[in-house]
Amino acid sequence: MIQNEQHVLVIFPHPDDEAFGVSGTISTYINQSTPLTYACLTLGEMGRNLGRPTFATRESLPDIRRRELVKAAEAMGIEDLRMMGLRDKTLEFEDDTEMKNMVSQLIDELNPSLVISFYPGYAVHPDHEATARAVVRALRDIDEDKRPKFHAVAFANDTEENLGSPDVINDIRGVQEQKMNAMRAHISQTAAMLEMLEEGIKVNDPEALKWVTEEKFHTYDWSSDQVT
Repeated sequence: MIQNEQHVLVIFPHPDDEAFGVSGTISTYINQSTPLTYACLTLGEMGRNLGRPTFATRESLPDIRRRELVKAAEAMGIEDLRMMGLRDKTLEFEDDTEMKNMVSQLIDELNPSLVISFYPGYAVHPDHEATARAVVRALRDIDEDKRPKFHAVAFANDTEENLGSPDVINDIRGVQEQKMNAMRAHISQTAAMLEMLEEGIKVNDPEALKWVTEEKFHTYDWSSDQVT
């Protein structure tokens, strides 16, 4: 069983970031009656996919992705979903202090014992990296003895080379269908991948099964913090 928490705060920049990376963990916490808040910074309105077959335009995609995010939250059982209103693919240009303050305000309000986001330097996408840096800056301002734990998703090619093996591996087999439903909710972006994933699960392909059996995190190493 995943260790219970006082309150879990999940922060990601795009709808579907949570579904792929941590929806099994989110569902498990919620099923254990752990209070959980998901702050999604943008609506992913610049997403490359407009449906398969196409059912969206650049103008209609924000509303579609908003509805998909709500549906994914429902699949996971999330009741406290925050849409923070920033613009997709611009987070790296947002003011660093304002980004940090936004995260700090959430922490001050919710007093989480665990924060989940991306690991700075190992999150690949510029919006992912900007989010990770804001989380680190906000957490760094908190006294060490009061600071929430930080479980970070890292998936750059050099992750294990530099960070080692994941520190936290959550068994999510008991919420496999909730995770699949969260990913299905984001259908405008996930149709092609889901088709391959579902076929792989049917034939017990190890690469497919890893998506619905485990979710892995690194705990942030404050002793080597290099976020400026």
